[in-house]
Amino acid sequence: MPPFLAYDDKSPGTSGRTPLVLVHGHPFDRTMWAPQLAAFCAGRRVVAPDLRGYGASPVTPGTVPLSRHARDIEELLDFLEVDTFVLAGLSMGGQIAMECYDRLGDRVRGLVLADTFPDPETPEGGRGRTALAARLLTEGMRGYADEVLERMVAPYADPAVKAHVHRMMTATSPEGAAAALRGRAERPDYRPLLTRVAVPALVVVGADDTFTPVADAQAMHALLPDSALHVAEGAAHMPNLERPEEFNEVLGRFLARVDATPVGSAG
Repeated sequence: MPPFLAYDDKSPGTSGRTPLVLVHGHPFDRTMWAPQLAAFCAGRRVVAPDLRGYGASPVTPGTVPLSRHARDIEELLDFLEVDTFVLAGLSMGGQIAMECYDRLGDRVRGLVLADTFPDPETPEGGRGRTALAARLLTEGMRGYADEVLERMVAPYADPAVKAHVHRMMTATSPEGAAAALRGRAERPDYRPLLTRVAVPALVVVGADDTFTPVADAQAMHALLPDSALHVAEGAAHMPNLERPEEFNEVLGRFLARVDATPVGSAG
């Protein structure tokens, strides 16, 4: 049976290097990882799916919890016969990566958490996500995209990057975005999980991120037993697009470390 999710699967053939799986954030699609696909697919297998309700993947109305996204990724990787891998996620994708680690910890060789946070939803935050879901279903994506563009990427970001981010947001299905928002409103507390992560981790955050500030990244870094923290100056919520060369350099060093770590070792 073909996989539920649309995806990119770029491979140089047999490389001996750990595959890299990239999980996008809300309300984006797998094209947000274009600089990373281009940089790393020459040397290792790179898989980047469109999450359920985003990009070219089917929409499930209602509520899609993070656990459903994680099961989708598990099913895709099983279909693609990707056994072990480095898992990277940004924003909502980072929370899905944490959920995946909880499900697939024995297959994850390294964990990359970018511009995300592990805390459970607050009552106020849950009400806000539910209200935003209702608004998107009524108004569509454009007004929201216009409002948050210069928080997703910094006001001083490259115009081409701004255009790409705005295009992803406005192309997203309101039904898919609303279902994911409702699901995030139900998310658990991942902080205890982070203290049990038994593989190397990399935490990245944009210095000017107002959605997930540097303090959130520092708190995750403190919880993880074996992690590195990188703060990208000149970036907001999407340093992989705003500062792609810097992001790729940091990620590349991390991947090299994971490649050199024996399977079964905590680092």
